[in-house]
Amino acid sequence: MDDKRIGIFDSGIGGTSIWGEIQELLPFEECIYLADSKNAPYGEKPAEQILALSIKNTEYLLSQGCKLIVVACNTATTNAIDYLRSNYDVPFIGIEPAIKPAAINTRSKIVGVLATKGTLSSSLFHSTSKNHTEGITVLEQRGTGLVEMIESGNLDSEDLYRLLERYITPMLEKGMDYLVLGCTHYPYLIPLLKKMLPENVTIIDSGQAVARQTKSVLEHNDLLTSSAVMGAHQFFTNGDENVLATILQSVKAKHSVTFKDF
Repeated sequence: MDDKRIGIFDSGIGGTSIWGEIQELLPFEECIYLADSKNAPYGEKPAEQILALSIKNTEYLLSQGCKLIVVACNTATTNAIDYLRSNYDVPFIGIEPAIKPAAINTRSKIVGVLATKGTLSSSLFHSTSKNHTEGITVLEQRGTGLVEMIESGNLDSEDLYRLLERYITPMLEKGMDYLVLGCTHYPYLIPLLKKMLPENVTIIDSGQAVARQTKSVLEHNDLLTSSAVMGAHQFFTNGDENVLATILQSVKAKHSVTFKDF
């Protein structure tokens, strides 16, 4: 058993969707969350810069004594997790678009993937897609501009709705019946997506699968907490702490939000 914290980092507030699933499944674990909003979005940056940012975030979380690190960013996972696993001793959990369940369950044999440039252009994404989508048409759509709008904290804006609709409509016209959200920011778009998607289209994100994998890795490494008290959580951001606090306002878990210029 281990009472150290789980570390989580993302290019901003999006990875809180992953944190929420982990907190729900593992309520006695404590987490420290790093929102690198100053450098969001990662998805439009070159691979070497994504790696450098991922190293910076990892080393800060390790300096805080984290026992496991969740790379709660699809772009950072696809561009940096192999390096991180090779160079640091703690376990790492990555995020990949949930193409496999979509490919297994699609009836139309047409699956849409909404993700960042950094994820869609990565070799990890293409190898994963190739392994699971034989006979399936995969419609790849870059969500340029979505992360920036989500980071502003205004999730109900007409501009956000129109931009999202512009990306979704062509995939609907081609007959997709599954939409895979390939960025941890995008679950915050689900209320808008439900307004524009017909009932036959299923939305899939990776949150629950990541939480289950986190629990499995903690168990395998004998790192589960011995505490029987609900965990407390720290959130650090180098962006607007009020936006992060607003995103977390419905959270019942004990937590604090702090600005830190890392």
